[in-house]
Amino acid sequence: MRCEYILAILHTSLYIVKRITDKELTLAPQLEIVEEESTGWVDYAIKALEELLCISEGKLHQVVMGFFQNLIQCESALQVNKKNRKRKSGEAFGEDFDYIYGIVTTASEWYFILFALDGISSTSKDPLNIRFTESALKEGSEEEKDLCKNVKQVIEVVVGLLKDRLECMGEELDRKKVRIEEYHSKK
Repeated sequence: MRCEYILAILHTSLYIVKRITDKELTLAPQLEIVEEESTGWVDYAIKALEELLCISEGKLHQVVMGFFQNLIQCESALQVNKKNRKRKSGEAFGEDFDYIYGIVTTASEWYFILFALDGISSTSKDPLNIRFTESALKEGSEEEKDLCKNVKQVIEVVVGLLKDRLECMGEELDRKKVRIEEYHSKK
């Protein structure tokens, strides 16, 4: 059931981003990332063309383990993006990507990570929470309003991350580095 909630939120976010940006995105569940130093499966990967934008790890009760796995997956994904870039050197995407987003979720708790080779940032110490309760099914109840508000908040963050990543694809390397440094300095 948990995976169905995660998929619904990720698919909704992709649909919104596609409409806003007119870019083609795909969601690849159970994608194998093959890199020289580490190879493994990610629960969900969001891609534009062959470039990985966001890696998501779904865990039921092992959030700390999910963070470790997600960070390793993000590092591998950056290396895969770099290799894809070298193979397609004629395309106008600038230099290699220098960051990727990671998401660790239990479906009810959502943590967001910006992973760069020179540093790791979290959007906040506390997760965004979505409470799935039977009382939230009652139309007009406070629990239903809270559920809708919290789902909307998670989708807004995912959409924001993807939009940022897509916009960055066309930027020059210097501008990308400034964006990363600004993000890290805010933390």
